[in-house]
Amino acid sequence: MNLLNPTLITFFFYIVAMVVIGLFAYRATNSFDDYILGGRRLGSFVTALSAGASDMSGWLLMGLPGAIYLSGLSEMWIAIGLIIGAWLNWLLVAGRLRVHTEVQNNALTLPDYFSNRFNDHKKVLRVVSAFVILIFFAIYCASGMVAGARLFESMFGISYESALWISAIATISYVFIGGFLAVSWTDTIQATLMIFALLLTPVVAVLSLGDMATVHAALEVARPQAYSLFSDLSAVAIISLMAWGLGYFGQPHILVRFMAADSVKSIPNARRIGMVWMILCLGGAVAAGFFGIAYFQIHPELAVTVNQNSETVFMELTKILFNPWIAGIVLAAILAAVMSTLSCQLLVCSSTLTEDFYKAFIRKNASQKELVWVGRLMVLLIAVLAIALASNPESQVLGLVAYAWAGFGAAFGPLILLSLFWKRMNLAGALAGMIVGAVVVILWKNIPVFADTKIYEIIPGFISAMIAIIVFSLITRAPEQDVIDRFEEADRAYKDVS
Repeated sequence: MNLLNPTLITFFFYIVAMVVIGLFAYRATNSFDDYILGGRRLGSFVTALSAGASDMSGWLLMGLPGAIYLSGLSEMWIAIGLIIGAWLNWLLVAGRLRVHTEVQNNALTLPDYFSNRFNDHKKVLRVVSAFVILIFFAIYCASGMVAGARLFESMFGISYESALWISAIATISYVFIGGFLAVSWTDTIQATLMIFALLLTPVVAVLSLGDMATVHAALEVARPQAYSLFSDLSAVAIISLMAWGLGYFGQPHILVRFMAADSVKSIPNARRIGMVWMILCLGGAVAAGFFGIAYFQIHPELAVTVNQNSETVFMELTKILFNPWIAGIVLAAILAAVMSTLSCQLLVCSSTLTEDFYKAFIRKNASQKELVWVGRLMVLLIAVLAIALASNPESQVLGLVAYAWAGFGAAFGPLILLSLFWKRMNLAGALAGMIVGAVVVILWKNIPVFADTKIYEIIPGFISAMIAIIVFSLITRAPEQDVIDRFEEADRAYKDVS
């Protein structure tokens, strides 16, 4: 490996910059509240971009362009579903969750919120929700590890195993040091870098081929069906792709950004910023994969790596089209996407283990300093588990993300929505919905008779969980009066400030 390689130098300085931000955040972290929620003081701009960056992981620059490269614009239904789901999440959940978590005894984590919301004195709901988070985030974190390893493997010609450890250490370092503030500040920088790369690369790809007529001719030869949104897709396939949007209501690493906003009044502006950023990024990712078809049709001698693994299409275009110094900056966007999501996921897992297990069951009177350091140790623990799951070099980023996304969307999505809108919902309903949603996703994914239907597992999981919550809430005792009183207090508070 040439240590004077411009791309390597750019990467090195990028990683150092992220760690430096972590050091600054370390100085601003004085309590466990600061470490996992930033003291609830994120403004609308940081809230919007950090929510977007933590959402759009390595799949945005690898999985989605790769899917478009293989199948054409028919894979756009994922992006369409995500845009609709994200907008509804900002509109229906963001502000209400910010208020409800504060009213519910200043809940710092989702398990904490669920426990307080339904008077779970036996802490069953807290344990089950924490267990769900750890299961699916282990898979989700593994997808980030795979994406980072693919990047370092492709860029520097090192083994997959070495690349896996290098990318993991780069991310773990600033999460371990700075916690939520470091993650949020770096997410803002990383979101800016991601949109720059995604808008620039497809434009340069088209310019390098001459004009759109050349691109069109190459696409007609390579994949005539690439323009069709409906190419060989059944109604079930389209619904399954769009169903990705359902997942937003239950993603802990996105919901925690809403909880950390400085005020409900900053949410509408954050929504506008976040949605514009998201639409531009998804459009850029689709364009990179789409124009990549034409580029590698015209230059088949350069397509060896892409033909072996379509998820490298964005990386290969960048390495070919840009000066090494510029390529280093653009490719750092992939690292940014990986690091932003992975860091937030590690932090959510850490906060769950610390707040919902360690503090709840082991050391109820632990000091703030102790909790912060336990949180840091939990980051290391989850990271090691994710590395183990990602150790298979045949792992695919999009497949891992799809499974974890469905798990969270089904287990937590209906629970979050109904807990914010329906005061008759009770503990039995919440527990039943969470368990049913998670179990249905796992069974649907792993039992051939269900998997062969090609229906994305989030659909049966989400519907089953919603039905379970309603049925079990109605056939069991109504919630206690103080549960209803707190719900109504939060509802009034939201309406007063929104």
